[in-house]
Amino acid sequence: MNTFGTLFTLTSFGESHGPAIGGVIDGVPADFALNLDAVQTELDRRRPGQSALTTGRREADRVEFLSGLFEGRTTGTPIGFIIRNADQHSSDYEQLRTAYRPGHADYTYSAKYGLRDHRGGGRSSARETACRVVGGAVARQVLASLGITVRAYTSQVGPVVLAKNFEELDLSLTESNAVRCPEGSTAQRMIAEIKAAKAEGDTVGGVVTCVVAGCPVGLGEPVAGKLQARLAAAMLSINAAKGFDYGMGFEGAAKRGSEVIDNFEMNTQGRVVTTANHSGGIQGGISNGMPIYFRVAFKPVATLLRPVSTIDSKGNSVELKMKGRHDPCVVPRAVPVVEAMAAMTILDALLISKATV
Repeated sequence: MNTFGTLFTLTSFGESHGPAIGGVIDGVPADFALNLDAVQTELDRRRPGQSALTTGRREADRVEFLSGLFEGRTTGTPIGFIIRNADQHSSDYEQLRTAYRPGHADYTYSAKYGLRDHRGGGRSSARETACRVVGGAVARQVLASLGITVRAYTSQVGPVVLAKNFEELDLSLTESNAVRCPEGSTAQRMIAEIKAAKAEGDTVGGVVTCVVAGCPVGLGEPVAGKLQARLAAAMLSINAAKGFDYGMGFEGAAKRGSEVIDNFEMNTQGRVVTTANHSGGIQGGISNGMPIYFRVAFKPVATLLRPVSTIDSKGNSVELKMKGRHDPCVVPRAVPVVEAMAAMTILDALLISKATV
């Protein structure tokens, strides 16, 4: 299960401390002018070592395309790419050869496969998400040509919550600070929260909100392929993701129907719209043409830079003192990953819709 998607697909490969990671993208229409600089820009947003808020690992994360392109245009054949690893400190993980880190995939990988790559988590490392960003960057360009945009931002870090909804925000300001929150004063409080956790050898979680605008009516299937279910599966496949809701989400559980009904009307362009958007742009599992918005909750990173108790593969109690370079909060770097997964999901749904209508 290393392939995401049905018609637009991304198959990724590689480990955190191997020579490279990479992938194969299939389903991209032929003769599409792909902006390779824009793909690299998305990778730069996700790469480690961006600021004091992220891991100290230094990776250029330069993507190398191997196939599927000719003179800057897609050929309709699989697009192969690699991203070489350069700054691995594998010796930092030697103590994990037999010990299981609490909250990580060490035990479950060992139990499932009988062996595991202990260096940086191997295949379970969030390093794999760089491949997703490449796939998402390609999908975003195709969607943009159709007038569909995907934008995400940090809406919560620990107890610091951005009070405004996306309609009240200028999302062009998302990249104006290291935490990727489009409101400056809230961003500074989030940054302070992350720095405080880091100074204590601790970590902090948060929430990423994503908005898909310009999505046509009719994407998604009525039963097994509901659009929100596809989005949820995509988001919950991201490392450290622990929760997903869309539209009114869990807040709607405390409301009455009369408070959250989305009445229909015809706008001045003769298009059916809703007077409110509690449904989050999806009704009956199918997009209704309104903006799709959802939230993804990320846990505090399980790797603490302070001693923790655990056991080894023989059941012996051990104390771990981690040396590795880790994010005190994954949320800022998760923003482009959420966008990437959303873009691939929406493009895949669009291709399925075109194939089945």
